[in-house]
Amino acid sequence: MKKIALLLFLLASAAMACDGIFSTPVSRIIDNPRDYDGKTVTVSGEVTEIFSFFVLKYFVLDDGTGTITVITQKALPKKGTKVRVKGEVKEMFSLGDTRALVIIEEPEKNDPALR
Repeated sequence: MKKIALLLFLLASAAMACDGIFSTPVSRIIDNPRDYDGKTVTVSGEVTEIFSFFVLKYFVLDDGTGTITVITQKALPKKGTKVRVKGEVKEMFSLGDTRALVIIEEPEKNDPALR
């Protein structure tokens, strides 16, 4: 019994250490916005739309379970590109059943704007 408990503990520890390696399904974020608001997640999928207007840049990511907008400071990926994004989930507004959820992508670690 102690061996099983130890094994479960080690597996759980390894899973937490690997945070960011596995993608969170977009549908899980959309279905549980309060659980994810302010949390950092990793999502993967295909870029279906891109938008750039002066300093505002974002793209829409579709992982097959849903779509979510990703706000970025990085170069925009091309439409149709498969990407993996790590960032913070923000609920921009909620009005009745309508919610605007976005992921604000983490900037590059060597970004001069961070210095």
